[in-house]
Amino acid sequence: MRIGAVFPQTEIGSDVGGLRAYAQALQDMDFVDLLAFDHVLGASAAHYDSASLKGGYRENDMFHEPMVLFGFLAGIAPKLSFATSVLILPQRQTVLAAKQAAEVDLLCGGRLRLGIGTGWNPVEYEGLGVPFTERAARQEEQIRLMRELWTKPIVNFNGKYHRVTEAGINPMPVQRPIPIWLGGMADAVLRRVATLADGWFPVFPTLSGLKTRSMPQTDETPQVIVDRMRGYARAAGRDPSTIGINGTFLYGDGTPEPWHHILETYRSIGATHASINTMGSGLRGADAHIAALRRFKESL
Repeated sequence: MRIGAVFPQTEIGSDVGGLRAYAQALQDMDFVDLLAFDHVLGASAAHYDSASLKGGYRENDMFHEPMVLFGFLAGIAPKLSFATSVLILPQRQTVLAAKQAAEVDLLCGGRLRLGIGTGWNPVEYEGLGVPFTERAARQEEQIRLMRELWTKPIVNFNGKYHRVTEAGINPMPVQRPIPIWLGGMADAVLRRVATLADGWFPVFPTLSGLKTRSMPQTDETPQVIVDRMRGYARAAGRDPSTIGINGTFLYGDGTPEPWHHILETYRSIGATHASINTMGSGLRGADAHIAALRRFKESL
């Protein structure tokens, strides 16, 4: 199981030196993966009633743009792998997103996983000029088009939402195609993971420590949910063992015992990756997050 870290988007700040130091420290401590969340616009808490938006992020929560960030960090920490967890793909132009992902994959030597999701924030969709409705169907078509663009020099594509006529991206990515992972816990997402995705970013509240209004609540154990996804994969004619699973968990108060228990649980359900999230623990700035990651690493 590969051990990575979640980029502390909302707490690391905007100092370029801090970003550089964080990436170098991750590489020096032999973390394998860096995951970054994605939000383009933060909805104003004063303008939008909290009940009208499911997620918790607002205008005061900082989010570095993941594709630009990864392009910068790839030159600073050339051994790191990168993943979006998750990029809200349906609110973006598909061909441009495919081009950006191909460039990042090239710059990092073929170590990008493109985690995607449909999102919860209609304010972002409005600001980017994309309808909030039909985003799931749009995402499924986006996956098909991106894989075409990443594997063929010339593409002809005529779908419900996209048309490409005798054109292609150049340069191509190192990975052909770039692995596409899906995020989400709804049953419809599990079915899409089983039929379309290379991997999955689940958020099990009992393991991740995260509970949000945008997350479906369930009393099912992680093993039961994973088994259901794998059953859908077998029904679709796929080998479930080829579908990666990347779990996350919180640093919390810095006590090692919960980390070890969670990591063992992720191993038991067949997770391929596990990423520690140092946000929400009262840390501020790159140095504090680096120190927390060092404490975690020393406990393993």
